[in-house]
Amino acid sequence: MLTQIGDGVHLSGGTDVNWVLVQDGDALTVVDTGYPGDADRLDASVRELGLVPGDVSAVLVTHAHVDHVGSVARWWEHHGVPVLMHADEVPNATGERAESATTLDVARRAWRPRTALWAARISRLGATSHQTFAHARAWTDGAPLDVPGAPVPVHTPGHTSGHAAYLFPAAGVLVTGDALVTGHAISRRRGPQQLPGFFTADGVQAERSLERLRALDADTIAPGHGPAWRGPLGDAVDQALSPRP
Repeated sequence: MLTQIGDGVHLSGGTDVNWVLVQDGDALTVVDTGYPGDADRLDASVRELGLVPGDVSAVLVTHAHVDHVGSVARWWEHHGVPVLMHADEVPNATGERAESATTLDVARRAWRPRTALWAARISRLGATSHQTFAHARAWTDGAPLDVPGAPVPVHTPGHTSGHAAYLFPAAGVLVTGDALVTGHAISRRRGPQQLPGFFTADGVQAERSLERLRALDADTIAPGHGPAWRGPLGDAVDQALSPRP
């Protein structure tokens, strides 16, 4: 189900993860694509806008974890949809580098009921598969992209080396991926926050990236996990950096 969060900008999601669709007439930009098992839901969200996957001009990837790139290869094979990301994220997409929590990381925490239930859900969606694709292309940091919505990519390393946020200036929406979320299935916390540390490649760098978001001109956050959030970005960053309860 789609939720409009800005002019032409819609937040949708599958199992414990979000994607964003940005429409400009009969063209569409999609940011992230959920788990492999979310493919039908993703296609349905595109059709809800009266479009089909072949109308997608590009997929922008915040980072190449399995819960964000599940349909990237499929859309390329079936429709030739290109995929764009930061140059430092391309090695994660091609399989030359792996910066993600492992099954062992999750298993060590599976004594917690929330984590065990979440792990069971996502395993059915292909969470343990290793999604790689060779057609990833890099964009230039800070320059608006020539795709619907004219997003400005913002390098936000930490969760992964090439993690990126995407600012849609006309709509006042910032797509934050996993740099800043508003909830997660294994966390009781609600509102702007960072993911639990074991998900993140470099925690210090992740906090520095949050500080980079303060000055961006947006009043709506579309996170990789959790509901949309409205308010000053500085407030969201402050909440995310506050100690965990």
